[in-house]
Amino acid sequence: MPEHAIRARQHLAEAVGRRMYERDHISHALGITLEAIRPGYARLTMRVRQDMLNSHQLLHGGMTFTLADTAFAYACNSHDRTAVATGCNIVFPATGHEGDQLTAEAVECHLSGRSGVCDVTVTNQKGEVIALFRGQSRQMQGTVLAGEDD
Repeated sequence: MPEHAIRARQHLAEAVGRRMYERDHISHALGITLEAIRPGYARLTMRVRQDMLNSHQLLHGGMTFTLADTAFAYACNSHDRTAVATGCNIVFPATGHEGDQLTAEAVECHLSGRSGVCDVTVTNQKGEVIALFRGQSRQMQGTVLAGEDD
C-alpha cells in the first residue's frame, strides 16, 4: 500500500477516535481514556476506583467488560464504517484491584465484507492479563464522521 494511503487511513482512524470519544459518555464517567488508535486497533486505559469494586473488594467483572468492550468498539469503527457488536465472550484469568491501571488493547483479527472479529487483552500495570475478550462485529450503513469535513 502506498505511503500516502497508509497516512490517509491513519488520519481517518484518528478522526474517528476523536469523534467517538467526544460522544462517549460512559468512558468519561468511568475515566476511560483513548491512548492510541489506528485502522483495526485501539488501546484504552482505565484506573480502578473504589466505586468499581464488588462486595469482595475486587474489580467488578462488568467494569472489566466495559473497558474491553469499549476498546473493541473503537477498533471496529476505526475504518469509519459504523460497526456494532453481534456477540462476544470474555474470560477473567485474574482480577483487578483498587488503584490498578488497566490497559485494553484491541486488535481486529478478521474483517470480511461487513463482518469482523476482534481480540482484546486487558492487562494491569504489571503486565498481568486480567481479561481476554473476543467480539464479533457487523458493519451497518453509515459512518462515524457522517456530515463532517475531514
